[in-house]
Amino acid sequence: MLAPPFDFIAKSFLPILRRMGARIEARLVRHGFYPRGGGRIEVDVLPGAPSPIECVGRGGLLSTSATAYIAGLPLDIAEREIACVRKAFDWADRSCAIRELPEEQGPGNILLLEAEYEHVTEIVSGFGQLGVPAERLAKRAVGRLKGYLESSAFAGPYLADQLLLPFALAGGGAFTTVKPSQHSLTAAKVIERFLDRRCVFTQLPLGAHRMKVH
Repeated sequence: MLAPPFDFIAKSFLPILRRMGARIEARLVRHGFYPRGGGRIEVDVLPGAPSPIECVGRGGLLSTSATAYIAGLPLDIAEREIACVRKAFDWADRSCAIRELPEEQGPGNILLLEAEYEHVTEIVSGFGQLGVPAERLAKRAVGRLKGYLESSAFAGPYLADQLLLPFALAGGGAFTTVKPSQHSLTAAKVIERFLDRRCVFTQLPLGAHRMKVH
């Protein structure tokens, strides 16, 4: 249910893989929401081997935006989420949008917060859940994005999770991230067992961490 949404894969993850030499394209054909499902993506991948790269700086901030997707649920859920985002960040109206999807693609709701930098795009998502008010969902997402914006790290926690394996397969490279999650630390141990590569996290000043493959 809480797997990364397509926007994260397309805008955050795949651009890094392409920098490593991957030839891969992905398209969203149809939205889908847990538990009903029905979402569909198409991915084209050409054979190739990844090359080590270093991703330690994210560059200047280019844009920020918020999008609330809603399908088969009252529209005011998305409106309340966007209102919370505007209050927290004071973003312009043009940076915030509501997208109402066909009812048959729901029921479901997701809030996406995006911060596009020169070298990386961070996307924070909040999935609508039964019994969780729109305001609480939005505040959680806002808090996670604020934590990233206040850091100097290249990768947020979810992007760091996804990058460990391709960096290990490349046999080297490094990136900076926020405090590694338990999921990342566990993945690093599994990678070491299977690939004989060590993903080592080292804390840097101001709270960021550097992950380097040995």
